[in-house]
Amino acid sequence: MYYLKITSSFAAAHNLLNYNGKCEALHGHNWKIEVVVRGNDLDKSGMVVDFKILKNILNEIEDTLDHKYLNELDCFIGVSPSSENISKFIFEEFEKRLSKFSKDVEVFEVSAWESDNAVASFRRS
Repeated sequence: MYYLKITSSFAAAHNLLNYNGKCEALHGHNWKIEVVVRGNDLDKSGMVVDFKILKNILNEIEDTLDHKYLNELDCFIGVSPSSENISKFIFEEFEKRLSKFSKDVEVFEVSAWESDNAVASFRRS
């Protein structure tokens, strides 16, 4: 099994729902996103999937989040835009888009770093 990882980042504002503390107030982060995909087979060029495809998919998804107030986006209406939910949202969106390019490669894990020392990851079991 081969594992490939790409990273990127976006900046956005949010406030947590049903939370008692500072983070219930409007604030922002510069999230670092890591996406890991996996596959068993290599193509003729010796790759699982072209990194260019992976980067383009992540850029498209991040464009919907970057410099936005996340609580106002359809994907987070009634859902707290926590790093946990952000990682799940990106995982599911990435999975949909990746399936158009390859049936043999799957999303393994998405991590959303909200700071240098705090990260939430989503991995399908």
